[in-house]
Amino acid sequence: MFTMECSTTIDQQLAKEVRNNLEMILMENTWLLNQIDFNEVTILANNIKAANRIFIIAAGRSGFAMRSAAMRLMHLGLNAHFVGETTTPAIQEGDLLIAASGSGTTSSIVRAAEKAKSLGATVVALSTQTKSTLANTADHLILIPAAEKEDHEGNRSRQYAGSLFEQFLLLLTDAVFQSLWKMSDTPNTELWKRHANLE
Repeated sequence: MFTMECSTTIDQQLAKEVRNNLEMILMENTWLLNQIDFNEVTILANNIKAANRIFIIAAGRSGFAMRSAAMRLMHLGLNAHFVGETTTPAIQEGDLLIAASGSGTTSSIVRAAEKAKSLGATVVALSTQTKSTLANTADHLILIPAAEKEDHEGNRSRQYAGSLFEQFLLLLTDAVFQSLWKMSDTPNTELWKRHANLE
């Protein structure tokens, strides 16, 4: 009986802790929302609309978030590719590369941005840094002032490593998708026809 009561108390404490952590995560993302220059985000949306094809690159957990963005753009009927997949074609003039890197120094992402620029493609970077190789290479930068992975002091976020940046990438690109979808006036049913059906 004592063990069961003890376990119940621990579970209740854990449930409360998880709820508190979720509230903290939402608060941090709301704080970050108020730091963003949405004129920069408008430039991203306009470049997506104008591009022949859209290429997206990011690494690690940021890569998972940006794969989600590529999927939504595909649902919208755009020619979108995630860099590194075996079916990703060559980037060319008139294309757009969206490159996400918190530090702005991830070597594979910087190299891709430099290659894209050399071929006449437009590069839009999403990063926590305004002074980095990626920021200097990109045509446009969206500053997301979240904590970097190696910011262990917790000055900008109480979360581990680059979690806030990674979460916000997903939320921001979903918001851009929602706006582009509304502007396209495409019915939900049309988007659904493009949803994967071999799962």
